[in-house]
Amino acid sequence: MKKVTLALLGAAGLSLGAPLATAATLNIGISGDPASLDPARVTGGVWEEDVLRDIFEGLVAIDAQGQIIPGVATSWETSDDGRTYTFHLREDARWSDGEPVTADDFVFALRYQVDPKTASNYAHRLYPVVNAQKINAGEAKLDTLGVESRDNGRTLVIQLEQPAAYFLKTLVLPFGYPIPEHVVDDKGDKWSQPDNIVVNGAFKPVRWISNSELDTVKNPEFHDADKVSLEGVNYYPIEDKNAGISRFRAGELDILRDFPAARYQWLEQQIPDAVKITPSLGSYYYVFNLRDGSPVADKRVREALSLAIRRDIISEKLLDGAVTPSTSLVPPGVSNYTPAAQPGLEDDMDTRMNHARELMKEAGYGPDKPLNLTLRYNSGDEHQRIAVAVAAMWKPLGVNVEMRNSEANVHYSDLMQGDFQVARAAWISSYDDAQNFLQLLSAETNNYGDYQNGEYSELITQSDRELDSDKRRDMMQRAEKMALADYPLAPIYTYAARNLVKPGLSGWDNNALDMHASRWISIKDAQ
Repeated sequence: MKKVTLALLGAAGLSLGAPLATAATLNIGISGDPASLDPARVTGGVWEEDVLRDIFEGLVAIDAQGQIIPGVATSWETSDDGRTYTFHLREDARWSDGEPVTADDFVFALRYQVDPKTASNYAHRLYPVVNAQKINAGEAKLDTLGVESRDNGRTLVIQLEQPAAYFLKTLVLPFGYPIPEHVVDDKGDKWSQPDNIVVNGAFKPVRWISNSELDTVKNPEFHDADKVSLEGVNYYPIEDKNAGISRFRAGELDILRDFPAARYQWLEQQIPDAVKITPSLGSYYYVFNLRDGSPVADKRVREALSLAIRRDIISEKLLDGAVTPSTSLVPPGVSNYTPAAQPGLEDDMDTRMNHARELMKEAGYGPDKPLNLTLRYNSGDEHQRIAVAVAAMWKPLGVNVEMRNSEANVHYSDLMQGDFQVARAAWISSYDDAQNFLQLLSAETNNYGDYQNGEYSELITQSDRELDSDKRRDMMQRAEKMALADYPLAPIYTYAARNLVKPGLSGWDNNALDMHASRWISIKDAQ
């Protein structure tokens, strides 16, 4: 499976005394197939961001330790009022076809993201930018977006409506990547297919077999190409992670992302040098559909369902102690923040179950009048085992559960359309800020259950604009406490990053964001 490039020294009669420089293709098992390679058309899955991070580079990038570093921008300044960001672009930035990457490409990309015709899942991330929300709603023209190219494309200026303390951190996400206007003009919606795509990252896609394999090769036009040791990266969508473990042990994969927590102890015994586990900024939860007509639109039902979930059993018994039971949306470990706890989850299980039965009875349900619910999850043994366990925990309340599973990109597409009653969801943060979790209950696209609370939204809006970090923290903590008391979701566990990494790799550093760009990785024993 591994491709290797060796210098043909022997044929040239050269000395073989020095070690040969080698380069290899990295094989990575990811959780699902990307919905697209277009940064504006992905669903927001972590696996999609992993791929796009390797093939594109934004104004800022992430190093091996998970810290923000210069990307296409070599430096930047923020105005005193926090509303104007000025980025100075590197002169050696090139697209993979050799064309220069300029501020105009970023202007085009940001307009493309908020264009309502694009229907980008990331459009709301740009709402802090002047006129972005109005443009996305069809109420303003694209050219009124608060972005400007200056100095013949060497400077990009972004104007915000109000200060947004978290904004710079978000630019590591796909909405912050440039898009090659000259290719979009030529190829239209097909510009991101492997035969047409032009990228500015360390690797370039060359072949894509849907739900099977995505192959990339090193991009020689990347500004830091001399420091990229890999010849390419191949990604394999593997939703059956137990099969992924078998492929890893057989040497078919160099990295398996997000191995099943239930296999943690076994893997520690069998291949301890390959197991990489570290606390991460991620929350696993069940989201409730609050729309009219949904059986969980009744708050009493949602509260009862959350109270009945035994998070300790899920984390310790089902998932081998590799995760931590959660009572909040924002996970522990986020800087300058103390998560709230959902009311009632601090009580013992007998108290919780008695209260849950009372709530269900008040709502008109019980063993003699069961509530029929559909529980959706994306394919994977771990998600299925949790769903089966939760269904059993709900059974004493008089709840009959029908389970439905689908591929990850289909699952999240259906959630965004509100096509569910109760569903498994998760959020892995790409930046260290509580806002990235709290926005899930006010954003337009990832607010799967359609939670609506004007006071909550106002608190989040105010916190976004607050430049005093302590005041901002207090606002967000009040908002989370308020929302959790409405039970729009049931937190289940806090993630730990769980990866299998071949011991022969260097450049992989555990970090709380669980972000590992392949440009930093090399294969020490390539042969």
